Formats: sequence, structure tokens, C-alpha cells
Amino acid sequence: MSKKKLSYRFHNPNPDNQMANYILRVFMEVNRQKVEQAVQQAAQEVQIEEETEDEIITMAM
Repeated sequence: MSKKKLSYRFHNPNPDNQMANYILRVFMEVNRQKVEQAVQQAAQEVQIEEETEDEIITMAM
């Protein structure tokens, strides 16, 4: 018995730019936690670099 190949078609009545905005919002919502963690990590790294620079300047004086 041969298997039939399934074929799916989706109808999207929205304009392309509206659909793109919707998909973007969905991705942003899904990845919000990852983005927040990345921003916090970057801020911590900058803070550590600034503290290290301050220590080096203090030692040089």
C-alpha cells in the first residue's frame, strides 16, 4: 500500500507587513526572558570593566 503525500495550504488574508509585525511580536514575547538576561549580563560585564579600570587608575596614583 502506498502512502499518500499530504499537502497543506494556509490562507493568510493579512497584508505581508501586518503579518511580519505579528510574527515579530510573537518572537519578542517568546524571547523576552532571554533578552532581559542578555542585557543584565552585558550591564554586569560593563560594571566589572569599569570597576577594574577604577582600580587600575587608583593603583597608578
